[in-house]
Amino acid sequence: MGSQWGRDSAYVRAIREGYRSRAAYKLKEIQERFHLIRDTDNVLDLGAAPGSWLQVTRSITKGRVLGIDLAPIAPLEGVTTLVGDITDPRMRMEARSILGTVNIVLSDASPKLSGNRSYDQARAIGLGEDVLSFACAVLKPGGNLLMKSFQGEDFSGLLDDVRQHFLSVKTFRSRASRKGSSEIYIIARNFVECHGEAEGPV
Repeated sequence: MGSQWGRDSAYVRAIREGYRSRAAYKLKEIQERFHLIRDTDNVLDLGAAPGSWLQVTRSITKGRVLGIDLAPIAPLEGVTTLVGDITDPRMRMEARSILGTVNIVLSDASPKLSGNRSYDQARAIGLGEDVLSFACAVLKPGGNLLMKSFQGEDFSGLLDDVRQHFLSVKTFRSRASRKGSSEIYIIARNFVECHGEAEGPV
């Protein structure tokens, strides 16, 4: 679920510096400001293709790093990848098996855009709910979540859902996002275990 943008100057810079997409600079900016990923964290990246966030994450932590996407991800040294659907409960079990303790869940995923703003925004919110559900199933208590969403009429509902499970929730607009984009990141810290979740942490 990588970037759908064209080969602009940020893309060219990313390739020149060895990143797989311009999205690398968004995670680097967020990390520099919020220090979400610690150097021993085990990190799960949902919708990870083509892998630029995995590249940045691998440079930060000495812990285990796992990326999941519907599309295959070209190999990265020190990173495990899986091809799968994040709505499949088996993926949750597989992620816990590989990572053990999951300290942080990342997601820069977005649906393929149709050009219909309302439809695309609704699909993005639905994807965000899927990411939140996955995070609630695998995160350790006290863990963190970083995920992309898009502002619109349904965004406040997603934000409220995230606030039910984390003690601190903020939003952030990256300077690396395109001008005029409704893209926004949700930064959630200190996960509170989801009681009653069938696929909750083990």
